[in-house]
Amino acid sequence: MIARRWMWAGGILGFALGGFFDGILLHQILQWHHLLSLVPGIGDLRAQIVWDGVFHAAMYVVAVWGLVALWRAYRRDPVVQGGVLAGALLIGFGAWHIVDTLLSHWLLGIHRVKLDSPNPLLWDLVWLVAFGILPLLLGLWLRGRGGMGGTPSRGVLAVLALVTLGAGAWAQRMSPDMPLTAIVFRPLVSPDQVAAILDAAEARLVWADPKMAVVLVDIAPDRRWSLYRSGAMMVGGSGVPAGCFTFSRA
Repeated sequence: MIARRWMWAGGILGFALGGFFDGILLHQILQWHHLLSLVPGIGDLRAQIVWDGVFHAAMYVVAVWGLVALWRAYRRDPVVQGGVLAGALLIGFGAWHIVDTLLSHWLLGIHRVKLDSPNPLLWDLVWLVAFGILPLLLGLWLRGRGGMGGTPSRGVLAVLALVTLGAGAWAQRMSPDMPLTAIVFRPLVSPDQVAAILDAAEARLVWADPKMAVVLVDIAPDRRWSLYRSGAMMVGGSGVPAGCFTFSRA
């Protein structure tokens, strides 16, 4: 029962960390795909960005769930066999990539690891083995090797919390080489309305998609939040999980 509580908590947290790892590395740093890159009818950049934001928000929920479960496991049963927590984290991390590959890449076909590759299946398989199967097997080995009981210190739990929250913060941060602010407007906001909104906010338009649904502007940081009252769905640098767009090469 003790190990089960720790396994569930660590597995949930590891699953969330796997999602953050995927979003940060593949969506932001490498920019190989969006969440719904291959879904017919969602070629619109605004929709892609919104769904990437939904994905990050979902990972926040899972991460908080895992942290709460981890704290409860510590409060109820502070003594647990060595390797259980580390094994659970690796199992959860690997499980995320296995689920993502089987469900998102192959069953639903909403994206692939590297869309512009001449052999996307090869990239899927390499990713599945490197970040799914191997961490899962290592986690099972750590979980099954037993060992003497131990008490994970509060410092260890604090580090896990900081790593998790830090990953979430990275997922919504502005790109360091992006001095401009990215804005995604609601579908009902017309191009003329967007122009008027930007003019009222004293924002200088630098780039926009053909429908003015997604724009890059030069705007004072203290004016970003006011854009939500005028029809914006996501504003880079305002704390909303739209990091995939603020890193975009678009």
